[in-house]
Amino acid sequence: MRPDGTRVKEASTIVSALPYVMPRRYDAQNFITEYADMEVLRRYIQEKRREGVRIPYMTLILAAYFKAYQENPKINRFIMNSKIYQRNHFCVSFVILKTRADGRADETSIKVFFEDGDDIFSINRKIEEAVAQNQVAAHNNNTDKFANFLFAIPILPGFLFGLVKLMDRCGLLPRKIIDLSPFHTSLFITNLASINTNSIFHHCYEFGTTGVFVSMGKPIANYMSGEYNKKMIPLSVVMDERICTGHEYALFWASVRRYLKHPELLEGKTTEENAYPAEECV
Repeated sequence: MRPDGTRVKEASTIVSALPYVMPRRYDAQNFITEYADMEVLRRYIQEKRREGVRIPYMTLILAAYFKAYQENPKINRFIMNSKIYQRNHFCVSFVILKTRADGRADETSIKVFFEDGDDIFSINRKIEEAVAQNQVAAHNNNTDKFANFLFAIPILPGFLFGLVKLMDRCGLLPRKIIDLSPFHTSLFITNLASINTNSIFHHCYEFGTTGVFVSMGKPIANYMSGEYNKKMIPLSVVMDERICTGHEYALFWASVRRYLKHPELLEGKTTEENAYPAEECV
């Protein structure tokens, strides 16, 4: 049994067959673009700022994704060795820019774990703490240290990566290494708006267990409503279609849209009483 997930045995025949029909993640990638109303999110951010809480746009996107996952847990499945697994935790990976001790710009990956009781405020704290810790010039996180070790000796990388991939396929990769790997994640997200770049459709990595990759782009005009003076945040999404059905994906993204339309729902636990009608999810 894998340390990061439980084998799914009750899936329908067609869903169980898909990993054999499409054994590679890059064979099974679907692409969609979602849009978040920047005006709605900005009003919420400004309201919280007046209360002394600074919440970035990316954190709102992540909180909406996490809350929607709680309503649609199949989105947190992954495929390994043509078998379907339900992940036993929820985590998100992303890359941040940092300044090295010598003044040069560098990148490092961060992996943050969310828990069932988390809301927008606890998620915001976790992300702030992780970013602050990893932006320190002299700091190398455990992922960086592991990567440095792999490349310390020229002949090691090919052999060790091959061994890690084999152990991963067989379910023998230790949880400590899985926790270090940004590629073993519920969601990988990149905020290209932070570098004034358009969103892109970023592949889901073949290595690891990433099932969904979301790319945030710089704001664009709200051409969908014709209010061109208002802005939307484009979210380019790449999904592994093997982890759940199209209907289940549709329900999940309807939940994401509901939370982005009503970000106040991200505060505290979601209940049937504070959920909005289905027609507002469209």
